[in-house]
Amino acid sequence: MLRAQFVLFDGFDPLDVVAPFEVLSAGSGFLGGKLAVELVSADGPGVVRSGNPGLTLTATAAFDPDASGYVLVPGAAGPVDGDPDTGVETIPVLLSRFASGDAMPLLRRAFDNPDSTVVTICGGSLALAMAGLLEGRTATTHVLGIDLLEATGTNAVRARVVDDGDLISGGGVTSGLDVALYVLERDFGSHTAHAVEELFEYERRGTTWKAAH
Repeated sequence: MLRAQFVLFDGFDPLDVVAPFEVLSAGSGFLGGKLAVELVSADGPGVVRSGNPGLTLTATAAFDPDASGYVLVPGAAGPVDGDPDTGVETIPVLLSRFASGDAMPLLRRAFDNPDSTVVTICGGSLALAMAGLLEGRTATTHVLGIDLLEATGTNAVRARVVDDGDLISGGGVTSGLDVALYVLERDFGSHTAHAVEELFEYERRGTTWKAAH
């Protein structure tokens, strides 16, 4: 069975997780349970606070970078501006903390795993880029982070979804729906993706940018 592991970290954006989680879970249902969709963290099972006050999710397993399937990396939720010295946990602060944390060596191993595809939503690609994992790769992120993504040595593209082989990235927060639907179509066929679209009454938006190989 393939695993779809959503990597939680303190301050994650819950919509970056819940929307694609539901899409992939529904897709797995149409595929007869082919995908095990789960919430994980570098610290193992436990409650992880999101960037939205009062909203948490529970990781049920430790992040396994050697598993076959997908590793999904959300962005952060919080204020864009503010003084970190006064304790304001801005999105850049949260992403930087995640980028320097215990999950990044594991994510590096996931990139080295030939049976794994890394999928980022919104600021998730920025965190990977801050950790030096996306240099020379093609990716996208939220419109407010495109310039920063480019500055890390990533080929930043303004697109809803970007496919760079074993790295698929999405733009703003709601792009998690489109990213997950694209994964289903690319790897499991249009019939599965269409079935989920009909179930959710949602049609995937935008043209997927595919990097030349």
